[in-house]
Amino acid sequence: MSSVPRSAEQPLRLMAVHAHPDDESSKGAATMARYVAEGHEVMVVTCTGGEAGSILNPAMDQPGVLENLPAIRREEMAQAAEILGVQHRWLGFVDSGLPEGDPKPPLPEGCFALADLDVATGRLVEVVREFRPHVVITYDENGGYPHPDHIRTHEISVAAFDAAGDPDRFPGAGEPWQPLKLYYSHGFSKKRIIAFHEALTAQGLESPYAEWLDNWEDRADPGERVTTRVECADWFEVRDKALLAHRTQIDPTSRWFFVPLEMQRAIWPTEDYELVRSLVDAPTPEDDLFAGIQERVAVRPAV
Repeated sequence: MSSVPRSAEQPLRLMAVHAHPDDESSKGAATMARYVAEGHEVMVVTCTGGEAGSILNPAMDQPGVLENLPAIRREEMAQAAEILGVQHRWLGFVDSGLPEGDPKPPLPEGCFALADLDVATGRLVEVVREFRPHVVITYDENGGYPHPDHIRTHEISVAAFDAAGDPDRFPGAGEPWQPLKLYYSHGFSKKRIIAFHEALTAQGLESPYAEWLDNWEDRADPGERVTTRVECADWFEVRDKALLAHRTQIDPTSRWFFVPLEMQRAIWPTEDYELVRSLVDAPTPEDDLFAGIQERVAVRPAV
């Protein structure tokens, strides 16, 4: 088993595991674009095809779109991946949908959230062993928000991080490879939302966050768990272009785009993560997902 590139000249590799197409563009996209620009390799793994999605952009609510939504979302994902400069893999599971109502209806048979954990983990292990990432990003135990596919994505990502380097696990899934660091993405901290809300209102602009903050109550703030802030303000525009590529899901007049880019760069120029597993010396707080890895993978000169 190896976790060291064959040459110090090889780029480092980052894998981001997401539930649906468009999740990669709304969570950590500027970070990925930055690392691609710096010469590293980045892969997005999308667990489902987003088949249960709706048309969330009114401009795309046209005849034939809903009927062909799965195919359209695959095209959107390809466009977003090209904009970000990332490699992409589909894991091949079916979108579970977001159950609503009281009581909530059962999840549909054959969906990702009901997939056998070992089967789903094995598929991800195969991709991990093929790409050999040094760093893996996924969602926290709540899925970032409690969508069943996001929670399942968390479960298989953590399981695959542990299993990929074990030659006794999934022996037919390729040569073992152990990633070195595992992160959870935390994009919607209360402090961040307050900062944007106050900046907008101070300039007499409409804030889309007032109701969100009013309903926050006493629930836990994921921002309190952040260990790593990656400076990526120069790639916010690339992030937004990738988001807009998901034209059935992203309304260009929605709150995703309420905060002017210059305000975002001035107030919150980072994307934020929680380091939850590390096999290298990586003291926190950090400003780089690859912190501690450069030294681990460096090739020592021959004596």
